[in-house]
Amino acid sequence: MTTVAEPHRLWRNTRYLTWLVSDTSKGLAASLFGFAIPLLALIVTNDPAQAGIIGAAGMVARLLMTLAGGVLADRHRRIALMLLGSLIGVVLAGGFTLLALGEAMTFGSLLVIDVLLAARSGLFDVAGESAIKEIVPDDAMGRAQATNQGRDAALQLAGGPLGGLLLGVGGWLVGVVMTLCHAVAALTAWMLGRQARGAGVIDTGADEDVEPAATAKPNAWSELREGFGWLLSRPDLGGVLLITTVINLGFNATITTVIYALQQDGYSELLIGTLSASIGAVMLVGAVCAPLLVPRIKAGVLTIAGLSVVSVGAIVLSMVTEPWAIAVVLGAAVLLVPALNAGMMGYFMVATPSHLLGRANSAAGVLGLGAMPLAPLIAGFGLAWIGREWTILICAALCLISVVLAVSNRALRALPVESRWAEHAKQYETA
Repeated sequence: MTTVAEPHRLWRNTRYLTWLVSDTSKGLAASLFGFAIPLLALIVTNDPAQAGIIGAAGMVARLLMTLAGGVLADRHRRIALMLLGSLIGVVLAGGFTLLALGEAMTFGSLLVIDVLLAARSGLFDVAGESAIKEIVPDDAMGRAQATNQGRDAALQLAGGPLGGLLLGVGGWLVGVVMTLCHAVAALTAWMLGRQARGAGVIDTGADEDVEPAATAKPNAWSELREGFGWLLSRPDLGGVLLITTVINLGFNATITTVIYALQQDGYSELLIGTLSASIGAVMLVGAVCAPLLVPRIKAGVLTIAGLSVVSVGAIVLSMVTEPWAIAVVLGAAVLLVPALNAGMMGYFMVATPSHLLGRANSAAGVLGLGAMPLAPLIAGFGLAWIGREWTILICAALCLISVVLAVSNRALRALPVESRWAEHAKQYETA
């Protein structure tokens, strides 16, 4: 008589729950800062172009540090890096609080603090993203990523109104809450390390099946090349990166343009935060549906459908200016994004060997988000030079290009449902 193993229950996985609390606390701090910085920059400078420069500089810093973060995540203990990154977050968020209390917010100070906090994220967040590989089994990875998407949607739902309320009191209060969030992330990362040791799990990026050369010295450039080379050699993963780059640039520039335009039109921070919350509410609904879609619909189909809906939403956004209409259009545009992300990220985690996961994560981040620093620049200079409508239409054209690339990508179209991810990935291991 054969027995069928029960599906892994995430909510009984104590280590996953601890990881989720730590990652969520860090995510809330990032959500608050991501909401506050563009508005503070606009308030201080009253210039969308300067606000765009601040946003772009932070993105460049994050991308560059992500490269180093991938190497660190594969060399050292990932949970220990989570703890260290959160402690540094406490220090930087505390510094931001002091700047705000001292009324020292200027273009220069905002630029510096944005770059430092973004660099911290790039250097240490890869370790947290990679640590989940040792916490959740492959057959539950899609559902874990769907849960993470729901968490992200909840953060967006809470982050906008909360950020607007805090910013209404003062930037210093944003800094206080960020400091508390990083403190919680540090505490739970410490607890996760203890749980891992208690379970006999080795907290390391190294794969036990991979024998390091006894006499070889660490070479960061060589290790980075290995991560990039492996990722780009995989038809099931590498070909998707250009599509990710284009859609991320197009849609994020669209949203940034909308936010800048609303602020310049005199709408309050609370209203802009509420708009962000409406997007989060819809994404939360999408995230609730994602665990039902990912096991049943091919990841490739979900990706193409999600990209198409986003592109249509970007086009319609160029035609509406009222906040309620913007909320409706943005909500419809992002409905399938959680399922899209859960499918793509879940397959990526299953397909990537543990000893390469940090570098592959950082390579995917850099290649997929490499054009992101252009988003605030497109929004800021676009508003100043050609106005809201034409700026958004240019962004929508980028989104449409991503759909064309996705439809024409055979490897992307072939990505299967969650239960077949491990089997599907094996065919490329010796390719």
